[in-house]
Amino acid sequence: MGQSLALAGYLLFSARAEAFAERKLAARLRIGKEDEARLDERRGIASRPRPDTPLIWFHAASVGESLALLELIRRLIEERPDISVLVTTGTVTSAKVMDSRLPDGAFHQYAPMDALPFVRRFLDHWRPDLAVWTESELWPALITETDARSIPMLLINARMSKASHDRWRFLKGVARSLLGRFTFAHVQDDVTAGYLRRLGLPAERLKVTGTLKEGAAALPYDENERARLASRLAGRPVWLAASTHKGEEKKILESHSLAMRGNPRLLLIIVPRHPERGDAVAELLQTTGWSYVRRTADEMPDGDTQVYLADTVGELGLWYRLAPVSFVGGSLEPIGGHNPFEPAALGSAILHGPYVTNFVDIYQRLTEAKAARLVSSPESLAAAVNDLMNPDHAAAMASAAWEVSSSGANVTDMAVDLLLDTLDTPSPPALPGPA
Repeated sequence: MGQSLALAGYLLFSARAEAFAERKLAARLRIGKEDEARLDERRGIASRPRPDTPLIWFHAASVGESLALLELIRRLIEERPDISVLVTTGTVTSAKVMDSRLPDGAFHQYAPMDALPFVRRFLDHWRPDLAVWTESELWPALITETDARSIPMLLINARMSKASHDRWRFLKGVARSLLGRFTFAHVQDDVTAGYLRRLGLPAERLKVTGTLKEGAAALPYDENERARLASRLAGRPVWLAASTHKGEEKKILESHSLAMRGNPRLLLIIVPRHPERGDAVAELLQTTGWSYVRRTADEMPDGDTQVYLADTVGELGLWYRLAPVSFVGGSLEPIGGHNPFEPAALGSAILHGPYVTNFVDIYQRLTEAKAARLVSSPESLAAAVNDLMNPDHAAAMASAAWEVSSSGANVTDMAVDLLLDTLDTPSPPALPGPA
């Protein structure tokens, strides 16, 4: 596979980038973005032995991308119990979620930094039989070194924003060289398909299938905890602000204040997208005079609680089941939105802001089905919340959302077939690794 001068230059730098990567790791560790106990994994040093079975390796960027893989991984292991699955991600939060959620036969490691010495060490140890990239997490050294060892590579659940496409367009030779190494790609929508074709992915290696999030299993939860909280709430009206980001909580609290004028017993559950922001959100609640309790402090809401700060990892399934109305965050600020299929699959009516570029097609389908509602200000959010406190209104939206979310289970079926067909297709002999 030929490569552009820019890619050749990147790889030349990457081969000598060990010291640079170490400085980067140290800087990330200082601000809490690395796990000190597992830092060697970022250097390509495995923390466990390779299983003595065929190994499928999935690489995902972070929490959302890796969660979308869970049902696919479960199905793969169910159909082929003789295989093992390795999942790599690059964030501390995603590692915690994967360690607690992956099924037997699958395990998590941190992805190596994209320095060739680290990448080669990683591949020397794991020797995957199939490599699967998700969405648009494309690291040049990792891709070219995997390809050099004749490991078949797939791109699944691919999604590319206009901003990402525009950045790659200035490195079109790099993009063409990297994309041309993939055996096949499943992409989420026609827009992404067009972007990838323009950047050099051959049209005959590409299929629009929809998103794996449509076929994902419902988020898990603890039924005993749900029953305990429901009993504690004693029938109080509840709404949820899920996966919120900096700048959104202030607007959401304004909405809650307005909504409480017509419904004084209304309780708001706030779930920050990044739990480490819990202290900042708690400070905002404190300084603005709200009566609140905090999940990480093992506090429970009572009749006087106005806001429940649920600053934990992996409990969205619980909150979506408790709240009949959910605002999905990352959409009142220009973040791009988060996965609306999670509340849709659990019977919660969906509200969202205007910034949903990550899920444009999905939100369009939900809106057309009257399964989601756009809000653009604290006032419109408060009005929507109050309207949906009418159980009939919320139930109608939730039912429509469930219909949309349940229509895409075949996306997972197609991915399972693609992976197993590729795994079972003989590959050319692998090139020897570097000395």
